[in-house]
Amino acid sequence: MSSWFVWFALVFWLGGWAFNEWLVRQNFSNRTLNRIAFFIVPVIFGASLIVLWEGVVRAFNIPPILLPAPTAIWARLSTSLPTLWADFRQTFMKAVLIGYVLGCGSGFLVAILIDRSPFLKRGLLPFGNFVAALPIVGIAPIMVMWFGFDWPSKAAVVVVSTFFPMLVNTIQGLSSASDMERDLMRTYAASWSQTLLKLRLPAAWPFIFNALKINSTLALIGAIVAEFFGTPTVGMGFRISTEVGRANIDMVWAEIAVAAVAGSAFYGVVALIQRVVTFWHPSVRRS
Repeated sequence: MSSWFVWFALVFWLGGWAFNEWLVRQNFSNRTLNRIAFFIVPVIFGASLIVLWEGVVRAFNIPPILLPAPTAIWARLSTSLPTLWADFRQTFMKAVLIGYVLGCGSGFLVAILIDRSPFLKRGLLPFGNFVAALPIVGIAPIMVMWFGFDWPSKAAVVVVSTFFPMLVNTIQGLSSASDMERDLMRTYAASWSQTLLKLRLPAAWPFIFNALKINSTLALIGAIVAEFFGTPTVGMGFRISTEVGRANIDMVWAEIAVAAVAGSAFYGVVALIQRVVTFWHPSVRRS
């Protein structure tokens, strides 16, 4: 049975690879078919990797403590939904979302204020790059001491992680409008606020959304890592660190799977909003 499944996994992976190679070279006349093909390619690639993963684990009898099979991870997922939901609610819906909104929002507002001050632009940006390079493992214990063991300390870590990427990208985006476009606005006697709203902010949207997409992954990583340094008996980071100590690796992978799906969905929502807001941008119109 094990040998048969290994050959099936190998054939399935090779077949999925060959089909994807053919599919990515197709240019359908129907735009809907092109979009369907765009989504099918990663689905087939992911499914083939999962099947191959299952086959390798069964073929080499890899111990579950080193690498559990996808079927074992799915079994743990299906039997631990209440625990996984509680961890997801604690980490993602509280720490990640609240910290993400506060961090990105404050970074955007501070960037607007700094844009009016050349002194702050030159003095704060190098400091921002320095703070952005600080490791999360150094910030998290400090935030736990300041804000306690519950989700506010994790949200504070997310705020620090997302603030400066948004700040730097917004300032760079506000500076992306050309001198000719700015001169044209001056010939129209446009005020600073009119120039900001009608020229500079629309030109900055691609940079702002790049920061939002980057921060969507940084926020989840920051919240999970912060939970390693103190948290109530709930949370994705708490569960991962606890179950590793208990050698329940299938539960660890179940939490990783939930985090991966949540992070991918979060990134996808931000990318979808970007397509709606920046529909005029060449990168969106080409796709």
